[in-house]
Amino acid sequence: MSVCDPTVQPSILFCVQELNGKKVNNSPLFLSPPSSSLLPEMAKQNSPSLAEVVKQVAEQQQSQVADVEKSKTVLFQLQAKCQELEKEMNSVLLETKTTEKEIHLQDDAIEVTKYQCENLEAQVRALYSENLKLRCDAETVQEEFEMILARNNEYREKIKDHKHLFWEMESKLPVMIELAKKKEFVEELKAKKEDLLCDLQNPEGSVIKQVQEDITLLKCEITTLKDVINKKRDLLEEEKKKHAKLRKEIEVQNKRYDAILKRLHCQLNKVHSNKRQWHWNIQQLERKAAELRKCLGVAELQNIM
Repeated sequence: MSVCDPTVQPSILFCVQELNGKKVNNSPLFLSPPSSSLLPEMAKQNSPSLAEVVKQVAEQQQSQVADVEKSKTVLFQLQAKCQELEKEMNSVLLETKTTEKEIHLQDDAIEVTKYQCENLEAQVRALYSENLKLRCDAETVQEEFEMILARNNEYREKIKDHKHLFWEMESKLPVMIELAKKKEFVEELKAKKEDLLCDLQNPEGSVIKQVQEDITLLKCEITTLKDVINKKRDLLEEEKKKHAKLRKEIEVQNKRYDAILKRLHCQLNKVHSNKRQWHWNIQQLERKAAELRKCLGVAELQNIM
């Protein structure tokens, strides 16, 4: 890198200005490019100081390049951190949106629960008022029930007295006297029944002997009735056989008569058809005879004319 390089001249001059403590912005030296005759002289006059300035400028450029590289790395790191922060911010935004939605949903649910609670409170108040009314009604019903119970007790006492009087009057009636006699008679019959049961349990009693004789007589009658029933059963079987035979004969006769009746129907139908045919033939012959009569009448008239 030479001192005469135009890219280096402004930086060199800037450095020289800084070193000498002079302001170059308003100097007419830098308003126009330096002439070629002045540059060698300046280079000769300031050759040791320019080398130092160039060295300082190179060092400054190297330090600036290093700073730029460091700043680039820092910039890349900051960009990566920014991207991470943007991602985190997006995720945080999504979380905030979801939380806001959940908050809105929770608010709606809270409103619904508040409405339900209000409805439940209204229902509780209505139920409480109904409960109070029912309690009042129950108390009134209880008082009415106690009054009715007292009236019923009085009525029962009156009915008891009335029954007692009625039983006394009824016991004096002739029907009740007769009923008492019949009750006594029933008691006597029950006693006789017990005596008879005791006599039946005794194998040598007169009642058992009488019953055994009756049983033997009944057995004889049963055997005679069985014989009569067997005879009648035999007669009934014979009658059944006769009836079956007659039924078969009747069926045969009915079939025969049905065949004869069918044949007679056929003959009658034929006679009716023949009759209709003969009637039609007679009508045709009568028509022909009428026509012939007309023809004969016409012929006679023509002969007369």
